[in-house]
Amino acid sequence: DVAWFTDAMLTYLGIEFATPYKQIVDLSKGNAWPVWCVDGVMNITHNCLDRWLGTEVERKVALRYESEAGDVKTLTYGELHQKVGQVAAGLRALGLGKGDAIALYMPMIPEIAIAMLAIARIGGIILPLFSGYGAGAVATRLADADATAIFTTDGTWRRGRRGPMKPTVDEALLLAPGVEHVIVCEVTGDDITMEP
Repeated sequence: DVAWFTDAMLTYLGIEFATPYKQIVDLSKGNAWPVWCVDGVMNITHNCLDRWLGTEVERKVALRYESEAGDVKTLTYGELHQKVGQVAAGLRALGLGKGDAIALYMPMIPEIAIAMLAIARIGGIILPLFSGYGAGAVATRLADADATAIFTTDGTWRRGRRGPMKPTVDEALLLAPGVEHVIVCEVTGDDITMEP
């Protein structure tokens, strides 16, 4: 019984809703079109971050990253909460909010988790893009999702080699002109243009 199991798992995991759901699943439109947590309201960033503020968990490691070069970075729940809040505020300052599709075209670095949680925080739609895609594949996905913004990096390291990221985005934007904002995180220190 998938409904019983899902309800039990949400309870077991302690997932908190700002407004509790009235029904775990509504299958009235058919099994292919379930509506989960009917009338429930929640923001996943509350469950991932906010709920741990003021507890001993706030000082525990939430994210651990090791680069190709062996450099290690860690962020506690409290530090991650602060960074996510800063990025979310920046997104809101750009006029982005609920329902806006925001792409992530980044390597696996801590900033991708921060960006993903910030998008969720503002109610945006997270559009993950494989960092190995070329400009055509990026453009197609940006256009299909009607994305208004994209997070990227200047470049990336892959198997000891430097690879472009922002130049690929610049090329993709020529085919997906609906993107209004490009947010760039420095990774490689590559000399890039900030204008497409």
